Amino acid sequence: MSVLAVGLSYRTADLRTLEKVAIPATELDKVLHELQQSPHVNEVMVVSTCNRIEVYSVVEAFHGGLADISEVLARQAGCDAADLYDNFYVHYAGAAVEHIFSVASGLDSMVVGETQILGQVRNYYAAAREAGTVGRTLHELIQTTLRVGKRVHSETGLDHLGASVVSEALGEAPDLAGKHAVIVGAGSMGALSASQLRKGGIGRITVVNRTLANAERLAANVTEQGVPAVAAGMDELTARLADADVVVACTGAQDVVITPAHLAARGDRPVVVCDLGLPRDVHPDVDALPGVRLVDLETVRRRMDSHGSAGSAKQIAKANGIVLDEVREYLAAQRSAAVTPTVTALRKRAAEVVDAEMLRLDNRLPGLDAEVRDEFNRTVRRVVDKLLHAPTVRVKQLAAETQGTDYANALRELFELDPASPAVVSSPTTERLPRTDGEGK
Repeated sequence: MSVLAVGLSYRTADLRTLEKVAIPATELDKVLHELQQSPHVNEVMVVSTCNRIEVYSVVEAFHGGLADISEVLARQAGCDAADLYDNFYVHYAGAAVEHIFSVASGLDSMVVGETQILGQVRNYYAAAREAGTVGRTLHELIQTTLRVGKRVHSETGLDHLGASVVSEALGEAPDLAGKHAVIVGAGSMGALSASQLRKGGIGRITVVNRTLANAERLAANVTEQGVPAVAAGMDELTARLADADVVVACTGAQDVVITPAHLAARGDRPVVVCDLGLPRDVHPDVDALPGVRLVDLETVRRRMDSHGSAGSAKQIAKANGIVLDEVREYLAAQRSAAVTPTVTALRKRAAEVVDAEMLRLDNRLPGLDAEVRDEFNRTVRRVVDKLLHAPTVRVKQLAAETQGTDYANALRELFELDPASPAVVSSPTTERLPRTDGEGK
């Protein structure tokens, strides 16, 4: 079985298509279980952000896994799978590993070097593990992915140059110093927006959220960081928008939460409205209102296309080099691990042969002195261990170094090993893995 990555992102799909396929938090559990119950999918996790929707799975067969995942994503979007094929990108085995390493490192982001995606991968992994759809293979892959992402940022400084989608969107706003910002949504994107607004010198912030307690929590945190902030419920949205200079909408809701009616009472007072929701949080018609400047994810994409990424070519090249090195090491370790069960089966077979011969010796020489028998037993086992040591060590090295050669199968054929025995040892578990202290930190 191998890892299969199927997805679509800002590189392959327009905002409307991404909106259709986006998986809201309330439906994530359902989609994960629907994917795992597919005939060819054993393990699965989903990453659904404002810029990408990706499925990482462990599949029994490439074409079967691709068909299963495509059907689920199509049902989520309410269309036929054929309608999405032109938007999909597909990575398999080593290419899938390289892709997720690049994604977590910020190299595949709209704003190269942004760090938010690393936290998003961690959160979606945690959600899949909680749902019980992560087994040993994805667990090991994602733990390595998180380490690689951290390494890229710490060794290249890419995160110091890389902005976030939020900062790029706010780049369309005028001078923020002393101004009033309204953040609609109190999740991780809302917190990131508050941080970027604070760095921009915003004067005060109002956090509006459907759950008032969450808005109060974020507002308190913002106030502790030195910017006055208050919380409000959605029933106060129109009133809170009345004197806003900049609005950031990032609720994760399935329907728009800001309509022209919410802003109509402002007159022609200038306001920049940043819609970072996927699906959209702001009705596109607000852009026609006097004084309103709407900035959505398509605007950010065009902005990035016009001036390129924030990272320098040298830092990006270094980051890519780290990713490729890590991919080689990961795949080598996986190949080496794959042959281990067969090596274990070989040693077990050798031990069984020695046991059988010792039993035969007992039957032929029942009066043999116990000390002599024990010494003979130890001698035979040492001989077997020495004969097996070099080839078993070497086969692991060869498996790690060489692609395309099935050393495990060669051992099974040469020594007539039961193929079911190593298969049982190497089968990935789909049981829920226990949490470990500090994991993913």
